[in-house]
Amino acid sequence: MAKTYIIAEAGVNHNGSLELAKKLVDVAIDAGVDAVKFQTFKAENMVTQYADKAKYQAASTGEGNQFQMLKKLELSFEEYNTLNEYCKKQGITFLSTPFDSESVDLLKKLNIPLYKISSGDLTNLPLLDYIARLKKPMIISTGMGTLGEVEKAINTIQNAGNTEITLLHCTSNYPTMYEDVNLKAMNTLKDAFKLPVGYSDHTLGIEVAIAAVAMGAKVIEKHFTTDNTLEGPDHKASLEPAALKQMVLSIRNIEEAFGDGVKKCRENEKNTRDVARKSIVASQVIKKGELITIEEVTFKRPGLGISPEFLNMIVGRTASCDIDRDEIITFEKVGR
Repeated sequence: MAKTYIIAEAGVNHNGSLELAKKLVDVAIDAGVDAVKFQTFKAENMVTQYADKAKYQAASTGEGNQFQMLKKLELSFEEYNTLNEYCKKQGITFLSTPFDSESVDLLKKLNIPLYKISSGDLTNLPLLDYIARLKKPMIISTGMGTLGEVEKAINTIQNAGNTEITLLHCTSNYPTMYEDVNLKAMNTLKDAFKLPVGYSDHTLGIEVAIAAVAMGAKVIEKHFTTDNTLEGPDHKASLEPAALKQMVLSIRNIEEAFGDGVKKCRENEKNTRDVARKSIVASQVIKKGELITIEEVTFKRPGLGISPEFLNMIVGRTASCDIDRDEIITFEKVGR
């Protein structure tokens, strides 16, 4: 079974600092994720200069509008190139979500292996078409979306000649309350579109991401930070390093626990089977030649003798030797 592809979402938690971005890469590597992802944009291309912040953004960043907030969180092409090279040297996949065609062109130059689309661009069909024509795998977050909107996005990508699509269920609230997760919708996407599915998690803990893997998620995306107390829109809804590492460990443990699906006694169960199962045992002394009755037997551990399921093969037969009380009855001790 293929491992779950775990994306550590650094997003804009670098706060516009290349050095902090590198620290985030180090944290992701230590946690054992498959990829670390940032967000590539130019504020001028992404938002009007007067757009309000989302409520969660205003609560975590204070005064100012969305444009002013995002302008502080930009990285340059040179900085993204530096990050990409840093990831290569460290042996981790660099990813970034583009929010406009100019950012797509930048990431194309970096030759990233796949494109992750944010929930906010689920209905941005021109951008989806532009990215799809690059013929790279696409992972689409579906927060705030309906099945109809997801279907339009898929059709746009497929009509552009790209069939490598993974859908991520997502709730676009930061943080997401458990009652708003609706994790069953992940499998609704799978059933509706017959595509690989996963989960982009904005809850505060790690439980839901782990549950998503148990339900069949092929991709998990989770925001992380070096410190929840840092200023910025996403830090408070992100995992700190120790929690990210624990999430990855838990997911890998769950994957190992899936097994092969064959219901059988495992090799490591055999000793327990011998100790815990029961055998047919004499409940009193049975003399040689005596007919064995139901009243003369009982069932006790260990399971080294005849299983109780074969009781009808013992009762009604004669003892071929004396059998003591509490002695395990074997086929050799009974006649035909």
